[in-house]
Amino acid sequence: MWREIHSSRHLVGRLQHGSDLLDEITRICKEENIQLGRVEALGAVSEARIAYYDQEARDYRFMQLDRELEITKLVGNISLKDGQSMVHAHVTLADKNGKAFGGHLAQGTVVFACEFIIQIFQGPSLTRSHDSETGLQLWSMS
Repeated sequence: MWREIHSSRHLVGRLQHGSDLLDEITRICKEENIQLGRVEALGAVSEARIAYYDQEARDYRFMQLDRELEITKLVGNISLKDGQSMVHAHVTLADKNGKAFGGHLAQGTVVFACEFIIQIFQGPSLTRSHDSETGLQLWSMS
């Protein structure tokens, strides 16, 4: 299942030092009323909270990383959940030795420095709803 969409515009910027990475990107999307889009970012965080989805338990398992890390890649999408802009992002982070950590970006990741690009799409909005097969909140394509 898929749909055709078209790129409409782009936002580029820098997040505030000390802010929550996920909350700040989400705030921008809500302020701009972005209903469909893509986000990328790079930079550094002073601490991070990431998760992976345990498919058997159907629950997220969180990992707290209380150290300085580089954002080597953050990629995500923007859609609607309960009528509000929702950012779903995954992140890869590297420590001072180059060891990488990755997963679902969670609240509690504190920005040291971060530059972002949000690509806004035109097309039918995608809404997240419960998928009984996976237990996840996935795009409803109906």
